[in-house]
Amino acid sequence: MKKIGVLTSGGDGPGLNPCIRAVVRKALHYDMEVIGIKRGFSGLIDHEVIALDSRLVGGGIIGRGGTMLGTSRCAEFQTRKGQREAIRTLNEEGVEGLVIIGGDGSLHGAKILHDAGVKVVGVPASIDNDICGTDIAIGVDTALNTVMEAIDRIKDTASSHNRAFLVETMGRNSGYLALVAGIIGGAEMVCIPEVPFELDTVTKTLVDGYLRGKSHCIISVAEGARYNAKAIAEYLESQREETGFEVRMTILGYIQRGGSPTAFDRLLATRLGAAAVDMLHEGKSGIVVGLIGSKITATPLAEVAAKRKELDRNLYELGEILAL
Repeated sequence: MKKIGVLTSGGDGPGLNPCIRAVVRKALHYDMEVIGIKRGFSGLIDHEVIALDSRLVGGGIIGRGGTMLGTSRCAEFQTRKGQREAIRTLNEEGVEGLVIIGGDGSLHGAKILHDAGVKVVGVPASIDNDICGTDIAIGVDTALNTVMEAIDRIKDTASSHNRAFLVETMGRNSGYLALVAGIIGGAEMVCIPEVPFELDTVTKTLVDGYLRGKSHCIISVAEGARYNAKAIAEYLESQREETGFEVRMTILGYIQRGGSPTAFDRLLATRLGAAAVDMLHEGKSGIVVGLIGSKITATPLAEVAAKRKELDRNLYELGEILAL
């Protein structure tokens, strides 16, 4: 294999740049040419490419958040016309293999290209951590550290004013960020999509905490939970006389996607990016590289695309025990 391409697609997150860097430098080690596709699948359709070399992925890129290639969500790629244009770009550029870095939607796109005959290796990058074939995706650790720091700061002001705070995290239909952030941040309750709950249960949590003499109450809420932070806050305000706490709400939003990647994310991104190139060099494709335990693994794209990663219920139960 003489020439490969790399693109980042879908939502951005910390660790994409270290992954791109590893892809480029490992490919150069094998005497491969590398092109970067800008703006994900949109750039692939519109033929927006750039030749990448060691210098372009140097200069401190390993410590920067976001993605030097840009990213997007591309509805056009779901059409037959869009897919044909994307494949045409690859053929015109002489690309023999493609590394696609992204989340669930990006890896579904990778499978479409693989099924059309393109040699593809996927790299899981999503702060939602909802991708099968890996224990943890690129960007998750940094996002968790961001949420943890926010909860620690919020807890200080909550204690000062005897308040209850609802902290809403991202994650779409996955509660992983909210759950783990709740555990490591010492939250009194976690509200996630995978576990049904009622508003009166949230009220009971506040009442129990108040009666036990707590000076604050922190509730970690996933954006995709049955009731989001705003709905819970409105309900708790109506129950204020019963709960004993003033209620405040913080929606962290896109702050969770930004920032310099942690040491863990830099190393994970580097290992996965290099492994993706190894796979292409060995003639393998239609797979997703991931981290299972401490080892880099390869899982068929078809298997990753067909299943949704399940939340670890043991982790949720541990969170309930620790919140008592």
